[in-house]
Amino acid sequence: MADEVATTQLAEIILKRIRSRGDITFASFMESALYEPDLGYYTSPGRKVGAEGDFYTSMNVHSAFGRLISREIGRFWELLDRPESFTVAEAGAGGGQLAQDILDAIAEENPNLYAALTYRLIEKEPSLQEAQAARLAQHADRLAWSSPQELSDGALRFTGCIISNELFDAMPVHLVEMAEDGLKEVFVSADANGFREKLLPPSTPELAAYLQKFEVRLMPGQRAEINLAAPAWITRAAATLERGFVLTIDYGYLAEELYTPQRRNGTLLCYHKHSTNEDPYQMVGEQDITTHINFSSLIEAGKEADLVAVWYGEQYRFLLGVGLMEELMQLVAQAKDEHESLKHRLAIKKLMMPEGGMGDTFKVLIQAKGVANPQLLCMRKWGMGL
Repeated sequence: MADEVATTQLAEIILKRIRSRGDITFASFMESALYEPDLGYYTSPGRKVGAEGDFYTSMNVHSAFGRLISREIGRFWELLDRPESFTVAEAGAGGGQLAQDILDAIAEENPNLYAALTYRLIEKEPSLQEAQAARLAQHADRLAWSSPQELSDGALRFTGCIISNELFDAMPVHLVEMAEDGLKEVFVSADANGFREKLLPPSTPELAAYLQKFEVRLMPGQRAEINLAAPAWITRAAATLERGFVLTIDYGYLAEELYTPQRRNGTLLCYHKHSTNEDPYQMVGEQDITTHINFSSLIEAGKEADLVAVWYGEQYRFLLGVGLMEELMQLVAQAKDEHESLKHRLAIKKLMMPEGGMGDTFKVLIQAKGVANPQLLCMRKWGMGL
């Protein structure tokens, strides 16, 4: 790892920074690689998602994904007693594809909710607002925008729900490794050839406390990622909600499964042009860097902020509960020919395929605030009513 000479403008900037200011944590490196203004992976121009990008998310596979989420959002609204003002805040809204599918479905299927709705797009990259506004022009009077800072500084307060699809896996993480003499943190240094890793004492006692909290015992030589930003985000999201729900879709596990000795090198992966590698120090700013998330940390942080975890499970279980099979039957019935019907069936299969596919790689967590024992659509027996 890190044997190549830096080949990107951003890599040169980070190397220069390290040489002048000293070694940085891997979390700081990842923050720059993904979010450096104008040069980071998520803050630079170009398509990141879909066939022309570097990876797919569920929303790119079929519009049914957003349509099905919209039905659970409708359930949230009902459980909150159909308030006249209801906000859906999408964190990490990207180009607005998921927002479009959700808004189109609500406008068509639930006009009373649509009339009460404000759809608030929250995105770190400000230049995306123009693209979102253009894509969502037909829903212009339902839209609002906020920066992540506004979500976190207490400026927003609303009743409704906060949703995210693959938000947490792109948050910067600290890398730790268990050495013979105790826990070490991975720092990023620089030599004449480029980036170099160093194992040094942890930058903050929070890292050891995190492992202790989730009863994680790393084996000698085992690496793990620690996402301190994710629980902090959940805490801020909870403060934003007067009453409502937080719906998180991402890939990851509960702590006991995430930090097993079998994952000796952790879960960090890089994506470029639909291929993966484990070297975050190449193509800096031009490839995605992701990790699986610890859903236990989201659940625990939520508990401490009055969010109750009401449902957690694989994506395919969630989709089946909210009506995937009914949606598929309707799509097939409306298809104009066998080719279109097959296209729908293959896309839906990709969304729910377990054993390494999107269906069980992705998990869904729903947390509630101020709603006692909510009966959600995803809790239904498959194909049956509440």
